[in-house]
Amino acid sequence: MQLAYTPAQQAFRAEIRAWLAAHVPAEPLVTLECREGYDSHVAWERTLATGNWGMVTWPEQFGGRGLDLIEWLIFEEEYFAAGAPLRANQNGIFLLGPTIMEFGTDEQKARFLPPMARGEVIWAQAWSEPGAGSDMAAISSKAQLEGDHYVLSGQKTWSSRAAFADWGFGIFRTEEGSKRHKGLTFILFDLNTPGITRRPIRQLHGETGFAELFFDEVRVPVANRLAGEGEGWNVAMATAGFERGLMLRSPGRFQATARRLVELYRQHKATASPAAREAVVQAWGAAQAYAYNTYAVAAKIMAGGKIGAEASLNKIFWSELDRTMHRTAMQLLGAAAELKQFGDGSINAWLEGYIFSLSGPIYAGSNEVQRNIIAERLLGLPRVGAG
Repeated sequence: MQLAYTPAQQAFRAEIRAWLAAHVPAEPLVTLECREGYDSHVAWERTLATGNWGMVTWPEQFGGRGLDLIEWLIFEEEYFAAGAPLRANQNGIFLLGPTIMEFGTDEQKARFLPPMARGEVIWAQAWSEPGAGSDMAAISSKAQLEGDHYVLSGQKTWSSRAAFADWGFGIFRTEEGSKRHKGLTFILFDLNTPGITRRPIRQLHGETGFAELFFDEVRVPVANRLAGEGEGWNVAMATAGFERGLMLRSPGRFQATARRLVELYRQHKATASPAAREAVVQAWGAAQAYAYNTYAVAAKIMAGGKIGAEASLNKIFWSELDRTMHRTAMQLLGAAAELKQFGDGSINAWLEGYIFSLSGPIYAGSNEVQRNIIAERLLGLPRVGAG
């Protein structure tokens, strides 16, 4: 693979690098998982919008720049290299936004996408339920049609950003007695609608990035349904493809972490073991390999191809890479690093990153499930227990 940038792409890189240098906060923002940090990250989303950087691949009428996937990868590389804040609206711009582009009506695109790009409406992802984690086909929350409204009932859990977000999206069972993938419908809902109760879930570090959602006769307009009734599984699988594929975890994120890890090794070289050095080298190489593979996938998509079950390979790779890099960093820092409180400079960043990385093999579809998908759909192996 030969990776070379055109003069226009190089000029674009220089443009975004200069803008970020002028606008990225001088000090890291407080963690996104608390109210203060959430508010400051939302303010940053709106700062991005002043430069029309909310989501660069979207058409201009929806708040984007109409750029291609290669330019998006360049943007992401510069974004993370500049140490810019994490995106408060990642569930919206990276997951729901592309789904609305594919399945939404013209009215829905005009209604939901521009406020999303401007950071005016922050979205929560409400997939999982107490009895339906990685197995989304086991969802039991219901949506009963009454005139021009659905009446939602049930419970969602581990809903990303739901502790503070404005709107949410999820799938609900609209066909009485339906099983598994049948009878599910994809619905968007305002989290401040009467009948919705949020219960924040505290994570290992004590902050609340997730929430349980309880639906008690919640009335939602039919106009908030994405695609047709009963088509929710197909829509959700498209969203999951965006989650596991290119958008949610761009290679720029991991390349930036790998560079920080190399610098951390240099600082602790005198006490680091040969095994730690090898782990750092492998992490840097893996981050580069992921970047090159992503460029190849982007080129395939731009040529008219699609991502199918291959997205599961992506998801396993980046989640395990992230966990490995942060585990290596914690080993370099030593056992005392685990006793440091948040807010303690660079150790804070590595410790918070390590804690979050532990969830990587679980969210966006557990890696065990992804390996089953790879075995069955890519390798053509028989299902376990199949005759």
